[in-house]
Amino acid sequence: MTRLQIPLTKNKIATLKAGQQVLLSGSIFTARDQAHKRLVRFLRKNKKLPLELKNKIIYYCGPTATPKGKVIGSCGPTTSSRMDVFVEVIMKEGLLGMIGKGRRAKHVRDIIKKYRGVYFIAPGGCGALLATRVVMKKIVCFKDLGPEAICELEIKDFPLIVGIDTHGKDIYAQP
Repeated sequence: MTRLQIPLTKNKIATLKAGQQVLLSGSIFTARDQAHKRLVRFLRKNKKLPLELKNKIIYYCGPTATPKGKVIGSCGPTTSSRMDVFVEVIMKEGLLGMIGKGRRAKHVRDIIKKYRGVYFIAPGGCGALLATRVVMKKIVCFKDLGPEAICELEIKDFPLIVGIDTHGKDIYAQP
């Protein structure tokens, strides 16, 4: 298993291969459908984003309510294909990677290859376990969206699989 420390760079992720298991540590953002819609709306209106996306990673996740004494509630991945329509607009802003679950459309593989990014897969159904790998959570923007607000998470040894690498190789498309 490969350990990766954020901040990541294009050079660091260029060596990753589809199917490779990684333990990721550092700062990531959560964002789901409604947050992506707002980010794209900002960009289409040429407004400054309320967060910096360059060289960042977005986790497709809407954490549940935080139990007393915990850092975060369950924080499993949501289905990535729902964000496929937003990928190019967001990656143009310098986004380096995404974390979610499930396959992506062919055009998303092409976009990831074009921008030399990476798509990580988090284990579905393991939200409570993944929550134990989160050491800090804070809301960054869109608080009115409740669980779909964009949060910054500090993660430690977050278990992932490279789903699509920088060369466009996809574990779902391999024989």
